[in-house]
Amino acid sequence: MNMPAPEFRPNNVPAAPRAAASPVMRGADMVVRALLAEGVTSVWGYPGGAVLPIYDAIAAQDGLRHLLVRHEQAAVHAADGFARASGQVGVALVTSGPGVTNAVTGIATAYFDSIPLVVLSGNVPTAMIGEDAFQECDAVGITRPIVKHNFLVRDVAELPVTLKKAFHLARTGRPGPVLVDIPKDVALACGAFDYPATIDIRSYRPALDGHEGQIRQAARLLRTARRPYLYVGGGAVAAEAAAEVAALARLVDAPVTTTLMALGCFPASDPRFVGMPGMHGTYEANRAMQDCDVLVAIGARFDDRVIGNVASFAATPREIIHIDIDPASIGKRVKPTVPIVGDARRVLRSLIAVLCDTPPAPGNCEAWWRDIAAWRATQCLAYERDAQRIKPQFVIETLCQIAGDDAFICSDVGQHQMWAAQHYRFGRPRRWINSGGLGTMGVGLPYAMGVKHAFPEHDVITVTGDGSIQMCIQELSTCRQYNLPVKIVSLNNGYLGMVRQLQHVEYERRYSESYMDALPDFPALARAYGHVGIQVTTPADVEPALREALAQKHRAVFLDIHVDGSENVWPMIRGGRGLEEMLLGENALEPGPAAAQP
Repeated sequence: MNMPAPEFRPNNVPAAPRAAASPVMRGADMVVRALLAEGVTSVWGYPGGAVLPIYDAIAAQDGLRHLLVRHEQAAVHAADGFARASGQVGVALVTSGPGVTNAVTGIATAYFDSIPLVVLSGNVPTAMIGEDAFQECDAVGITRPIVKHNFLVRDVAELPVTLKKAFHLARTGRPGPVLVDIPKDVALACGAFDYPATIDIRSYRPALDGHEGQIRQAARLLRTARRPYLYVGGGAVAAEAAAEVAALARLVDAPVTTTLMALGCFPASDPRFVGMPGMHGTYEANRAMQDCDVLVAIGARFDDRVIGNVASFAATPREIIHIDIDPASIGKRVKPTVPIVGDARRVLRSLIAVLCDTPPAPGNCEAWWRDIAAWRATQCLAYERDAQRIKPQFVIETLCQIAGDDAFICSDVGQHQMWAAQHYRFGRPRRWINSGGLGTMGVGLPYAMGVKHAFPEHDVITVTGDGSIQMCIQELSTCRQYNLPVKIVSLNNGYLGMVRQLQHVEYERRYSESYMDALPDFPALARAYGHVGIQVTTPADVEPALREALAQKHRAVFLDIHVDGSENVWPMIRGGRGLEEMLLGENALEPGPAAAQP
């Protein structure tokens, strides 16, 4: 019998501890163990043949909860809503083929708004890839333009480190969705689960601290600014920089505008807040954007819906300080005077420290604030308050009074989204959950599910329309199964409202296919799913109905509120026009045939 050779070591020197062997398990079990190691407690998904090994692994444990949606698009949207509200990485799980293609819209929605997601997809066995097998598709190729990165795992030994990379990429730098495509044979294969505590990717090291010289140059510009202006985007929310934004605004005595993606990052109740900029922004926000002398862009990308025509925007001379963690976003549309690459919160802290050494002179901005007050006096968001029909703006204002700062307001996409952005006075970041860059209809209900799952003790309300809600309305079933008592406030105007408005303004009131005929009885449909359904048709009933809905803490409620179908969102800037070409109301248009009432 062969015996192992004795280990030799000098006297009095203890033996080095042996490294514990990495546990051996299936790839599917590795996925579950990796998710738990990353602090993930829930996954949204829909099963199929290629991912059944992973579903089998989920069933064998109780640390990770799976929530079954009714469509893969909703799985990604719900994970997205969870991530937007919590700041954590959302996770979705879909099968191969149509499972992946159904998830594409949700992935693109997260990509355009820089939301941290990890999407796990199944694939056919590796030997069958490229052979047009049943439910095979090139998930990596299909999603490449709409992810921060993606992986196809061909060897179970690579699975642990790949999952670690996916989470690291999703949550760091400019956040975004990462897809990990796992063939079925990889999920079934066994290997050693050696999950790294940290990861270092040599080619990926986002800059966090801005360049000191650039920060000092920015401070010099702000010290002498007479018309400073803070333009705050979603990157400031992602960086948790709300306190620093407020501190800088006070220090340089600047008005603040927040984009659609950043509402709540600066309190709407603060007198420095001038509203949202851009296509449906306020008159004062857009005039200040055009007339300031030093513009500080914080985590914003100067997109077309904010600044309109680039040539028109650039025609007015101003100094521009652009702070963003993504170097590719700086100078992409507008050339800055001072580009600063770095994490918004860390850069702002450094900038504030430099400014505090030599702050701007008091009274620098007195004339600037007189201009702001004059622009505010236009009351560009005014509407007819004593109308016989329910005005959508009135619904949002009433909801704001009742629900307040602590509620989460989710939104679909359309006129209702713009009215919510204009008339709900957000006081905190991450309380406004909507699709900005891609403008995806149907996100509202799945977003609310993800948020309610993350924050079960808070009111979670979706503002939607009769068009958007029907795109993912089947998720009322998911709400019932998992006891997600969200509130749905549907501004039912019988139209695809934003399409109708564009036809009203741009196409001489030719309302082609924008009228929604044969709408369902929404309250009855909600009741069929086991929820509460309420219909509201008069202004006097709006407040009691909203209060009744919010009082139902353990039931989902669908409020079908019939609003004035002829109402448009004002102000408005036509596509391709400049910020100085705002339409403040119906009287700015050429006369034409009146809109039909649904």
